[in-house]
Amino acid sequence: MDRIAYFITPHGFGHAARACAVMQALRQLRPSLQLHIYTRVPRWFFRDSLGEDGWQYHETMTDIGLVQASPMSEDLPATLSALDAFLPFSDTLVERLAAQVAAQGCELIVCDIAPLGIAVARRAGIPSALVENFTWDWIYQGYFDAEPRLAAHADYLAALFGLADVRIQTEPVCVRRPAQLHTPPVSRPPRRNGEAVRALLGIPTGQPLVLISFGGIPQNDFPALDRFHTRDDHCFLMPGASSTTIQRNGNVIRLPHHSGYYHPDLIHAADLLVGKLGASTVGEAWQAGIAYSYIPRPGFRESAVLAEFVERELGAQMMEESDFLAGTWLDELPRRLANRRGPRQGVAPAEQIAGLLLGLE
Repeated sequence: MDRIAYFITPHGFGHAARACAVMQALRQLRPSLQLHIYTRVPRWFFRDSLGEDGWQYHETMTDIGLVQASPMSEDLPATLSALDAFLPFSDTLVERLAAQVAAQGCELIVCDIAPLGIAVARRAGIPSALVENFTWDWIYQGYFDAEPRLAAHADYLAALFGLADVRIQTEPVCVRRPAQLHTPPVSRPPRRNGEAVRALLGIPTGQPLVLISFGGIPQNDFPALDRFHTRDDHCFLMPGASSTTIQRNGNVIRLPHHSGYYHPDLIHAADLLVGKLGASTVGEAWQAGIAYSYIPRPGFRESAVLAEFVERELGAQMMEESDFLAGTWLDELPRRLANRRGPRQGVAPAEQIAGLLLGLE
Protein backbone atom coordinates (compact mmCIF):
# COMPACT_ATOMS: atom_id res chain seq x y z
CA MET A 1 0.00 0.00 0.00
CA ASP A 2 1.56 3.27 -1.15
CA ARG A 3 -1.14 5.94 -0.62
CA ILE A 4 -3.82 6.43 2.01
CA ALA A 5 -6.42 9.18 2.31
CA TYR A 6 -7.41 10.28 5.84
CA PHE A 7 -10.75 12.03 6.45
CA ILE A 8 -10.81 13.73 9.87
CA THR A 9 -13.58 15.55 11.68
CA PRO A 10 -12.76 19.21 12.39
CA HIS A 11 -14.57 19.06 15.75
CA GLY A 12 -11.76 20.32 17.99
CA PHE A 13 -8.21 18.99 17.63
CA GLY A 14 -8.62 15.70 19.48
CA HIS A 15 -9.53 13.51 16.54
CA ALA A 16 -6.78 15.07 14.44
CA ALA A 17 -4.32 14.29 17.24
CA ARG A 18 -5.42 10.64 17.29
CA ALA A 19 -5.18 10.52 13.49
CA CYS A 20 -1.67 12.01 13.63
CA ALA A 21 -0.57 9.33 16.08
CA VAL A 22 -1.74 6.66 13.65
CA MET A 23 -0.19 8.44 10.65
CA GLN A 24 3.13 8.72 12.49
CA ALA A 25 3.02 4.98 13.12
CA LEU A 26 2.08 4.25 9.50
CA ARG A 27 5.10 6.17 8.26
CA GLN A 28 7.41 4.47 10.75
CA LEU A 29 6.30 1.10 9.43
CA ARG A 30 6.34 2.24 5.79
CA PRO A 31 8.48 5.35 5.25
CA SER A 32 7.56 5.59 1.56
CA LEU A 33 3.84 5.90 2.32
CA GLN A 34 2.11 9.02 0.98
CA LEU A 35 -0.80 10.45 2.97
CA HIS A 36 -3.61 12.69 1.73
CA ILE A 37 -5.35 14.52 4.59
CA TYR A 38 -8.91 15.81 4.15
CA THR A 39 -10.20 18.10 6.89
CA ARG A 40 -10.56 21.69 8.05
CA VAL A 41 -8.29 21.24 11.04
CA PRO A 42 -5.50 23.75 10.27
CA ARG A 43 -2.59 22.59 8.13
CA TRP A 44 -0.09 23.66 10.80
CA PHE A 45 -1.47 21.09 13.22
CA PHE A 46 -0.39 18.27 10.91
CA ARG A 47 2.93 19.93 10.09
CA ASP A 48 3.73 20.03 13.81
CA SER A 49 3.06 16.30 14.09
CA LEU A 50 4.18 14.95 10.71
CA GLY A 51 6.88 17.33 9.53
CA GLU A 52 6.97 18.69 5.99
CA ASP A 53 7.19 15.61 3.80
CA GLY A 54 5.11 12.57 2.94
CA TRP A 55 1.67 14.12 3.10
CA GLN A 56 -0.59 16.54 1.31
CA TYR A 57 -3.33 18.64 2.84
CA HIS A 58 -6.73 19.13 1.20
CA GLU A 59 -8.91 21.65 3.02
CA THR A 60 -12.35 20.04 2.97
CA MET A 61 -15.43 20.25 5.15
CA THR A 62 -15.65 16.60 6.13
CA ASP A 63 -18.00 16.69 9.10
CA ILE A 64 -20.17 18.92 11.29
CA GLY A 65 -20.10 17.19 14.65
CA LEU A 66 -21.33 19.81 17.08
CA VAL A 67 -21.14 23.57 16.72
CA GLN A 68 -19.62 24.86 19.94
CA ALA A 69 -20.92 27.97 21.70
CA SER A 70 -17.92 27.68 24.04
CA PRO A 71 -15.43 24.94 24.95
CA MET A 72 -17.98 23.55 27.42
CA SER A 73 -21.33 24.07 25.66
CA GLU A 74 -22.91 23.27 22.32
CA ASP A 75 -25.12 25.41 20.10
CA LEU A 76 -27.89 23.01 19.06
CA PRO A 77 -29.77 25.39 16.71
CA ALA A 78 -26.52 26.17 14.87
CA THR A 79 -25.65 22.46 14.79
CA LEU A 80 -29.02 21.56 13.29
CA SER A 81 -28.76 24.33 10.72
CA ALA A 82 -25.28 23.17 9.68
CA LEU A 83 -26.41 19.54 9.45
CA ASP A 84 -29.44 20.49 7.37
CA ALA A 85 -27.13 22.20 4.89
CA PHE A 86 -24.54 19.39 4.84
CA LEU A 87 -26.60 16.17 4.95
CA PRO A 88 -27.32 14.04 3.11
CA PHE A 89 -24.05 14.32 1.21
CA SER A 90 -24.59 15.58 -2.30
CA ASP A 91 -23.76 13.25 -5.16
CA THR A 92 -21.68 16.03 -6.70
CA LEU A 93 -19.49 16.33 -3.60
CA VAL A 94 -19.02 12.58 -3.19
CA GLU A 95 -18.30 12.08 -6.89
CA ARG A 96 -15.76 14.92 -6.96
CA LEU A 97 -13.88 13.63 -3.92
CA ALA A 98 -13.99 10.03 -5.15
CA ALA A 99 -12.44 11.11 -8.44
CA GLN A 100 -9.81 13.10 -6.53
CA VAL A 101 -8.69 10.24 -4.27
CA ALA A 102 -8.69 7.88 -7.24
CA ALA A 103 -6.49 10.27 -9.21
CA GLN A 104 -4.14 10.41 -6.21
CA GLY A 105 -3.86 6.62 -6.31
CA CYS A 106 -5.22 6.16 -2.79
CA GLU A 107 -5.87 2.52 -1.92
CA LEU A 108 -7.64 3.06 1.40
CA ILE A 109 -9.61 5.81 3.14
CA VAL A 110 -9.30 6.03 6.92
CA CYS A 111 -11.96 8.05 8.74
CA ASP A 112 -11.63 9.47 12.23
CA ILE A 113 -15.40 9.79 12.74
CA ALA A 114 -15.83 11.81 9.53
CA PRO A 115 -18.46 9.72 7.69
CA LEU A 116 -17.94 11.56 4.41
CA GLY A 117 -14.85 9.44 3.89
CA ILE A 118 -16.91 6.25 3.99
CA ALA A 119 -19.25 7.56 1.30
CA VAL A 120 -16.28 8.62 -0.83
CA ALA A 121 -14.56 5.25 -0.44
CA ARG A 122 -17.65 3.39 -1.57
CA ARG A 123 -17.99 5.63 -4.62
CA ALA A 124 -14.29 5.24 -5.44
CA GLY A 125 -14.43 1.45 -5.01
CA ILE A 126 -11.73 1.29 -2.32
CA PRO A 127 -11.94 0.05 1.28
CA SER A 128 -12.72 2.32 4.22
CA ALA A 129 -11.57 2.03 7.83
CA LEU A 130 -13.38 3.79 10.68
CA VAL A 131 -11.40 4.73 13.80
CA GLU A 132 -13.70 5.72 16.65
CA ASN A 133 -14.53 5.70 20.30
CA PHE A 134 -17.98 7.12 19.48
CA THR A 135 -19.96 7.99 16.38
CA TRP A 136 -22.07 11.09 15.85
CA ASP A 137 -25.39 9.28 15.63
CA TRP A 138 -24.87 8.09 19.23
CA ILE A 139 -23.92 11.60 20.37
CA TYR A 140 -26.99 13.14 18.72
CA GLN A 141 -29.26 10.67 20.50
CA GLY A 142 -28.43 12.46 23.75
CA TYR A 143 -30.03 15.65 22.40
CA PHE A 144 -33.26 14.21 20.99
CA ASP A 145 -35.38 15.58 23.84
CA ALA A 146 -34.03 19.08 23.30
CA GLU A 147 -33.94 18.87 19.51
CA PRO A 148 -35.92 15.93 18.05
CA ARG A 149 -35.11 16.99 14.49
CA LEU A 150 -31.59 15.60 15.04
CA ALA A 151 -33.08 12.10 14.79
CA ALA A 152 -33.21 12.11 11.00
CA HIS A 153 -29.55 13.06 10.77
CA ALA A 154 -28.62 10.42 13.37
CA ASP A 155 -30.40 7.72 11.37
CA TYR A 156 -28.61 8.74 8.17
CA LEU A 157 -25.20 8.77 9.84
CA ALA A 158 -25.76 5.47 11.69
CA ALA A 159 -26.42 3.73 8.38
CA LEU A 160 -23.34 5.30 6.84
CA PHE A 161 -21.02 4.43 9.73
CA GLY A 162 -22.26 0.86 9.46
CA LEU A 163 -20.91 0.64 5.89
CA ALA A 164 -17.24 0.96 6.90
CA ASP A 165 -15.27 -2.08 5.75
CA VAL A 166 -13.08 -2.06 8.89
CA ARG A 167 -13.94 -0.72 12.34
CA ILE A 168 -11.28 0.09 14.93
CA GLN A 169 -12.31 1.16 18.43
CA THR A 170 -9.99 2.98 20.81
CA GLU A 171 -10.58 3.35 24.53
CA PRO A 172 -12.48 4.90 26.19
CA VAL A 173 -15.15 3.27 24.00
CA CYS A 174 -18.66 4.68 24.36
CA VAL A 175 -20.54 1.83 22.67
CA ARG A 176 -18.67 -1.42 22.17
CA ARG A 177 -19.38 -2.84 18.72
CA PRO A 178 -17.97 -5.69 16.65
CA ALA A 179 -14.62 -4.47 15.38
CA GLN A 180 -11.45 -5.82 13.82
CA LEU A 181 -9.42 -4.18 16.59
CA HIS A 182 -9.92 -2.70 20.06
CA THR A 183 -6.99 -0.73 21.51
CA PRO A 184 -6.03 1.29 24.59
CA PRO A 185 -6.19 5.09 24.23
CA VAL A 186 -4.22 6.42 21.26
CA SER A 187 -1.96 9.43 21.66
CA ARG A 188 1.07 11.00 20.06
CA PRO A 189 4.31 10.27 21.94
CA PRO A 190 6.27 13.19 23.40
CA ARG A 191 9.42 14.43 21.70
CA ARG A 192 11.17 16.15 24.62
CA ASN A 193 11.44 15.17 28.24
CA GLY A 194 9.65 17.22 30.83
CA GLU A 195 12.71 19.02 32.17
CA ALA A 196 13.73 20.19 28.70
CA VAL A 197 10.25 21.60 28.08
CA ARG A 198 10.19 23.35 31.44
CA ALA A 199 13.59 24.87 30.74
CA LEU A 200 12.37 26.23 27.39
CA LEU A 201 9.39 27.77 29.15
CA GLY A 202 11.54 29.25 31.92
CA ILE A 203 9.80 27.28 34.68
CA PRO A 204 12.07 26.72 37.70
CA THR A 205 12.98 23.14 38.61
CA GLY A 206 10.65 21.90 41.31
CA GLN A 207 7.89 24.45 40.74
CA PRO A 208 4.60 22.60 40.19
CA LEU A 209 3.25 23.14 36.66
CA VAL A 210 -0.51 23.22 36.11
CA LEU A 211 -1.60 22.78 32.49
CA ILE A 212 -5.06 24.16 31.65
CA SER A 213 -6.23 22.71 28.35
CA PHE A 214 -9.47 22.88 26.38
CA GLY A 215 -8.35 21.00 23.27
CA GLY A 216 -8.75 22.71 19.94
CA ILE A 217 -11.51 25.10 21.03
CA PRO A 218 -10.21 28.55 22.06
CA GLN A 219 -10.68 29.58 25.68
CA ASN A 220 -9.53 33.15 26.18
CA ASP A 221 -11.80 34.21 29.03
CA PHE A 222 -10.61 33.15 32.49
CA PRO A 223 -12.60 35.12 35.09
CA ALA A 224 -10.40 33.88 37.94
CA LEU A 225 -7.11 34.74 36.25
CA ASP A 226 -6.13 37.19 38.99
CA ARG A 227 -6.39 34.38 41.54
CA PHE A 228 -3.69 32.42 39.67
CA HIS A 229 -1.21 35.13 40.62
CA THR A 230 -1.93 34.56 44.32
CA ARG A 231 -0.46 31.06 43.90
CA ASP A 232 2.94 32.20 42.72
CA ASP A 233 4.47 29.00 44.09
CA HIS A 234 2.86 27.30 41.05
CA CYS A 235 3.11 27.98 37.33
CA PHE A 236 -0.05 27.96 35.20
CA LEU A 237 0.29 27.16 31.50
CA MET A 238 -2.69 27.72 29.17
CA PRO A 239 -2.42 26.52 25.54
CA GLY A 240 -4.87 28.24 23.21
CA ALA A 241 -5.48 31.11 25.64
CA SER A 242 -3.68 33.72 23.54
CA SER A 243 -4.65 34.82 20.05
CA THR A 244 -1.27 35.21 18.38
CA THR A 245 1.73 35.43 20.71
CA ILE A 246 3.11 33.79 23.83
CA GLN A 247 2.15 35.96 26.80
CA ARG A 248 3.83 35.66 30.18
CA ASN A 249 2.66 37.50 33.28
CA GLY A 250 4.45 36.31 36.37
CA ASN A 251 3.51 32.70 37.01
CA VAL A 252 0.93 32.58 34.18
CA ILE A 253 1.91 31.63 30.62
CA ARG A 254 -0.65 31.87 27.81
CA LEU A 255 0.12 30.19 24.49
CA PRO A 256 -1.56 30.52 21.10
CA HIS A 257 -2.74 27.28 19.53
CA HIS A 258 0.19 27.36 17.11
CA SER A 259 2.87 28.14 19.65
CA GLY A 260 5.70 25.85 18.57
CA TYR A 261 5.20 23.74 21.69
CA TYR A 262 4.05 20.18 21.03
CA HIS A 263 1.00 19.40 23.18
CA PRO A 264 2.13 15.90 24.24
CA ASP A 265 5.38 17.48 25.48
CA LEU A 266 3.39 19.92 27.59
CA ILE A 267 1.31 17.10 29.08
CA HIS A 268 4.43 15.14 30.03
CA ALA A 269 6.08 18.24 31.52
CA ALA A 270 3.11 19.17 33.72
CA ASP A 271 2.26 17.98 37.20
CA LEU A 272 -1.50 18.55 36.95
CA LEU A 273 -3.86 18.74 33.98
CA VAL A 274 -7.03 20.79 34.35
CA GLY A 275 -9.56 20.92 31.56
CA LYS A 276 -12.50 19.45 29.75
CA LEU A 277 -12.81 15.78 28.92
CA GLY A 278 -11.89 14.82 25.37
CA ALA A 279 -10.68 11.51 23.98
CA SER A 280 -7.32 12.85 22.79
CA THR A 281 -6.62 14.72 26.02
CA VAL A 282 -7.62 11.62 27.97
CA GLY A 283 -5.29 9.52 25.81
CA GLU A 284 -2.34 11.86 26.38
CA ALA A 285 -3.08 12.06 30.11
CA TRP A 286 -3.35 8.26 30.33
CA GLN A 287 -0.02 7.82 28.54
CA ALA A 288 1.71 10.39 30.78
CA GLY A 289 0.09 9.18 34.00
CA ILE A 290 -0.51 12.80 34.98
CA ALA A 291 -2.74 14.04 37.81
CA TYR A 292 -5.99 15.11 36.16
CA SER A 293 -8.80 17.36 37.36
CA TYR A 294 -11.52 17.23 34.74
CA ILE A 295 -14.50 19.47 34.07
CA PRO A 296 -17.50 17.37 33.02
CA ARG A 297 -19.89 18.27 30.22
CA PRO A 298 -23.22 16.95 31.54
CA GLY A 299 -25.09 17.38 28.25
CA PHE A 300 -22.46 15.58 26.15
CA ARG A 301 -22.94 11.79 26.13
CA GLU A 302 -19.24 10.97 25.82
CA SER A 303 -18.41 12.87 28.99
CA ALA A 304 -19.70 10.23 31.42
CA VAL A 305 -17.73 7.47 29.66
CA LEU A 306 -14.53 9.50 29.71
CA ALA A 307 -15.05 10.47 33.36
CA GLU A 308 -15.47 6.87 34.44
CA PHE A 309 -12.31 5.93 32.55
CA VAL A 310 -10.03 8.64 33.97
CA GLU A 311 -11.31 8.10 37.49
CA ARG A 312 -10.57 4.38 37.22
CA GLU A 313 -7.28 4.59 35.32
CA LEU A 314 -5.80 7.85 36.66
CA GLY A 315 -7.56 8.50 39.93
CA ALA A 316 -8.80 11.72 38.31
CA GLN A 317 -10.89 14.18 40.28
CA MET A 318 -13.94 16.03 39.02
CA MET A 319 -14.09 19.83 39.10
CA GLU A 320 -17.37 21.66 38.61
CA GLU A 321 -17.25 24.29 35.88
CA SER A 322 -18.43 26.87 38.41
CA ASP A 323 -15.46 26.06 40.67
CA PHE A 324 -13.09 26.40 37.74
CA LEU A 325 -14.52 29.76 36.70
CA ALA A 326 -14.52 31.08 40.27
CA GLY A 327 -11.00 29.79 40.97
CA THR A 328 -12.04 28.05 44.18
CA TRP A 329 -10.20 24.92 43.02
CA LEU A 330 -6.92 26.73 43.62
CA ASP A 331 -7.45 26.22 47.35
CA GLU A 332 -7.30 22.45 46.74
CA LEU A 333 -4.11 22.30 44.69
CA PRO A 334 -2.15 19.99 47.05
CA ARG A 335 -4.94 17.39 46.93
CA ARG A 336 -5.35 17.69 43.18
CA LEU A 337 -1.61 17.36 42.57
CA ALA A 338 -1.27 14.26 44.72
CA ASN A 339 -2.38 11.53 42.31
CA ARG A 340 0.26 11.59 39.56
CA ARG A 341 1.10 8.00 38.53
CA GLY A 342 3.90 8.39 35.99
CA PRO A 343 4.27 7.46 32.30
CA ARG A 344 3.12 4.10 30.96
CA GLN A 345 5.66 1.90 29.28
CA GLY A 346 5.37 -0.60 26.46
CA VAL A 347 1.93 0.43 25.15
CA ALA A 348 1.75 1.15 21.42
CA PRO A 349 -1.87 1.24 20.23
CA ALA A 350 -1.13 3.51 17.25
CA GLU A 351 1.33 0.90 15.97
CA GLN A 352 -1.35 -1.79 16.37
CA ILE A 353 -3.74 0.25 14.22
CA ALA A 354 -1.09 1.03 11.62
CA GLY A 355 -0.18 -2.64 11.33
CA LEU A 356 -3.79 -3.60 10.74
CA LEU A 357 -4.29 -0.88 8.12
CA LEU A 358 -1.17 -1.78 6.19
CA GLY A 359 -2.22 -5.42 6.29
CA LEU A 360 -5.36 -4.60 4.30
CA GLU A 361 -3.46 -4.40 1.02
